[in-house]
Amino acid sequence: MRVQLSCVEPYGEVDTLRVLITDPISEEGIRILEEAGLRVDSRTDLAAGQLEEVVSPYEALLVRSRTKVTEGVISAAANLRVIGRAGAGLDNIDVEAARKRGVKVVNSPEASTNAVAELTIGLMIALARRLSWADASMKRGVWAKSELVGWELGGKTLGVIGFGRIGSRVAEIARALGLKVLAPEGHGDRSLMSRVGVECVPLEVLLRRSNIVTIHVPLTSQTKHLLGSKELEMMKDGSYLVNTSRGAVVDEKALLAALKSGRIVGAALDVFEAEPPTNRELIAMPNVVCTPHIGGQTEEAQRMAAVVLSRKVIEALGLESRLQR
Repeated sequence: MRVQLSCVEPYGEVDTLRVLITDPISEEGIRILEEAGLRVDSRTDLAAGQLEEVVSPYEALLVRSRTKVTEGVISAAANLRVIGRAGAGLDNIDVEAARKRGVKVVNSPEASTNAVAELTIGLMIALARRLSWADASMKRGVWAKSELVGWELGGKTLGVIGFGRIGSRVAEIARALGLKVLAPEGHGDRSLMSRVGVECVPLEVLLRRSNIVTIHVPLTSQTKHLLGSKELEMMKDGSYLVNTSRGAVVDEKALLAALKSGRIVGAALDVFEAEPPTNRELIAMPNVVCTPHIGGQTEEAQRMAAVVLSRKVIEALGLESRLQR
C-alpha cells in the first residue's frame, strides 16, 4: 500500500513496517516493497530540513542523491532500522552516525555499472571527435569541417583510476576499441586486471603515460582531491581527463589552471564539487564537455537500482521470506 502524504499520519498497525521514500525511484522497486507487505509513503516534495520532522515513524528510509541523510535526521528517526540509497555513492548519508545508532545502510552500486561505463566511453569519443563543438557550430549555421580534426581512440593509452565494477567495465570496452589500458597499483583486483588485459603500474607512471585518464573511485576522506595540482602536473602533455565518479575527487581549481596552461588539453565532466556546479568558469571552458551527473540516468539502470535496493531493504528488515522469487 502506498500513500502520497501531505502531512505525517499517526503510526499505523504494529505489524506493518513503514518505508519513507524521499527521492523518485522506479515503480517496479516500489511494487516489490508493497508486495512484501510494507507501507510505502512517498514524500519527494520534502525541502531541506523537513526530513527530521517527518522521519520518526519509519523503519526504512529510501533516497537517491538529492536527500541528505545527516546525523540530525538519523537522531530524529526513532524507529529507523535501514537506510537505502538507490545508486552507488554514500556521500550524502552519514554512515558513521547510522552505524552508531545500529541502522543498516544499503545501496545498489551494481545497477549503474554499464550505464556509467558507456557514458565514460561516450565522453571520451566526444573529446576525441569534438562532438559538442561540432554540434554547436552546426546549430550556429557554421560549416567548420576543416577546423574539426579529431583523433582516434585506437592505439592510445587509457589510465583507469579505480578498478572496481565500473572501472573494469570501462577497461573491457576500451580494450575492444583498441586502447592500451593502465591501472594504478592498490586501486583494484590485480587478477581481474590481468584477465582484462590491463597493465598495473604506480599512479605516477599511469599519469605520465596516459593519453586519457578516467576516474572511478568513491568519494572518501582518502580520495578527496585525489587529483590535485601535483597529480595534474604529472599528467602527460596534451592529455585528457574524464570524471564520472564524484566531483570532489578532482580539485576543480587545479584542473582549471591545468586546462588554461594547456598541459591538459581537454576534460569531460559528469560530476562537480558542488551540484549544481558553481564554478562557471570551468564549465565555460571551450575544451570542457559537461553533463549534469547523468552517469546512471538510463531507464535500465534506474529500474535495476530500485529493484536491487528494494530487495536489499526487505532483507535488511528480516523479511526475506516475503520476497517473490
